[in-house]
Amino acid sequence: MVDSEVETGRNGQRSIAIIGTGYVADFYMKSIALYPDVKIVGAFDLDADRLHTFCNHWSVPSFANIVQLLSTLPADGLVLNLTNPDAHFGVSRDCLMAERHVYSEKPLAMNMEQAQTLVDIAVAQGLRLGSAPCSYLSQSAQTLWAGIRSEVAGKVHLAYAEIDDGYIRQAPYQQWKSETGAPWPAEDEFQVGCTMEHAGYYLTWLIQMFGPVRTVVAASAQLTGDAPAAHDLSIGTLFHTSGVVSRLTCSIIAPHNHELRIVGEKGVLELDECWDNLAAVRFRKRMRIRRRLLELPITRKLRLPSKKTHPVPAKGGAATMNFFLGPDQMLNDIAADNDPLPIMQMALHVNEVTLALQNAGEHSGSVAMQTTCTPPAPQPWAVKLKRGK
Repeated sequence: MVDSEVETGRNGQRSIAIIGTGYVADFYMKSIALYPDVKIVGAFDLDADRLHTFCNHWSVPSFANIVQLLSTLPADGLVLNLTNPDAHFGVSRDCLMAERHVYSEKPLAMNMEQAQTLVDIAVAQGLRLGSAPCSYLSQSAQTLWAGIRSEVAGKVHLAYAEIDDGYIRQAPYQQWKSETGAPWPAEDEFQVGCTMEHAGYYLTWLIQMFGPVRTVVAASAQLTGDAPAAHDLSIGTLFHTSGVVSRLTCSIIAPHNHELRIVGEKGVLELDECWDNLAAVRFRKRMRIRRRLLELPITRKLRLPSKKTHPVPAKGGAATMNFFLGPDQMLNDIAADNDPLPIMQMALHVNEVTLALQNAGEHSGSVAMQTTCTPPAPQPWAVKLKRGK
């Protein structure tokens, strides 16, 4: 336990502590700046030079170790675990054991035993545990989900989701830097795997819209780079409890494509980019014209009635995403004392499906999922679509 008195936030401020000040931490800082009631009590990183650069740039207090940092964080505050994937389990475990709520970057853990251990600790300690990505809370995802609930495309049967990022090994990734000069984590991408890093972006959307995954049928392979390296391609077919079947492809080989298509009995819902919180959601109606059946070339854009959804930072790098949507929701849940289990179960289920995709190999066959979750409710501003649209 942290050697300090347990306190709660004062003056309406919500408190967070940051562990890990690498590449993704700068994206979080741009998002946190959109929430004036959030106070960053401090940051820690094993790399002292990186910590110094980050804290000086963002005017954040630095701490020499995790114990001191957590002692400064109020009991109703939240730790952002932004370390490298291999460190996620150890850091999250230590923070939970110190009686602090945790929001971890993806993946939650590198195997299901570790992931389940984290959930068990959180439950035993009466704490909250969540995991990125949080783009399923975005305006684009919520608009799409509202369209599905409104049956704009009729009854949905099938979804195709693509997360292909181009032939990354030939890209000038050595030149990719964050705002404070942190290098893009190429080693994680190649050694941990693009599926572990990116599958969650659409998995969370698909689970939110169509329910938990009961069975995964997948294949994966390492097709580029020297062995040993993680699989750089995965193709999975997901059988959801609702009866909808989705296909998810992840690679760092195929040309960049982040398209999502939802196929219903009346037509197709489309979205081009899961990394853009404001991406347009379009409906393409299906019609019979003479002897042909086709989806019309002209689309209709879906809109929500409220223009007040959530803030989005200016575009930086490859993403126009608010990385703080998930932590913001967790802080609100802490304040309201909402049930902590749904977010933990979602994180655990996404972790299991991701591992099934990443580790499928050439002869995996079908894998029955052992975890499940209750999909979250729609955001209050996205319960229905704008009338007449």
